[in-house]
Amino acid sequence: MTTTGSPDARTSATEPVRQRLLGLIGGMSWESTAQYYRTANELVRDRLGGFHSARLVLTSVDFAEIEALQVSGDWDGAGPILAAEAARLEAAGAELLLLCTNTMHKVADRIEAAVSVPLLHLADTTAAAVRAAGLTTVGLLATAFTMEQSFYRDRLAAHGLQVLVPEADDRAEVHRIIYDELCQGRFLPESRRTYQQVIDRLVAAGAQGVVLGCTEIELLIGAEDSPVPVFATTRLHVEAGLAAALGAVD
Repeated sequence: MTTTGSPDARTSATEPVRQRLLGLIGGMSWESTAQYYRTANELVRDRLGGFHSARLVLTSVDFAEIEALQVSGDWDGAGPILAAEAARLEAAGAELLLLCTNTMHKVADRIEAAVSVPLLHLADTTAAAVRAAGLTTVGLLATAFTMEQSFYRDRLAAHGLQVLVPEADDRAEVHRIIYDELCQGRFLPESRRTYQQVIDRLVAAGAQGVVLGCTEIELLIGAEDSPVPVFATTRLHVEAGLAAALGAVD
């Protein structure tokens, strides 16, 4: 391996930096978890320079098992699985946990009860970004579980936000695209157009911004696809986790 630049410059750029060890509970799906890993390392590189990368430990579950529990409504069965993974991460030295999925924050309380280190709740980091943008009403695109059940919408509302969800037919199509396409690594132009149409209807209903409340959605939709600001929950989650991990590091 060869390097460029002066030895002094390389040394200063790669001096040891105290990073709290992040623990990632991933695999739901691995398509978006890969984005968590990539984004974390890109952000650390951009902030610290040189050869710096993110300090993290990752556990990746078999999503087929979790998806079956979602479909059957067996959240009590899913909770202990993710709680056990969180405990393994803490045993591996994790000082802060990120659950790399919006939907499974349905069982965030089970995870928090299983560990002594903090779990950075994805809805909280998203709400903070929405409020920082000066918005009060957002549309929510997510799995049907997240759009139709109260656990996520109520968490956003607790931050003073009004949350709008698509009509029933739109919710069904948004959900289908997530599971049949995005979680399978398929990103189709026609599905992007479908999401754009759903966003337009949310905006017409009063949404000032749109929360991409499933970690796979931002693999398909970006700011250029919406007439109002979009809030990409994966990136927001990673940014908040690294802010906590790096603290006051310049």
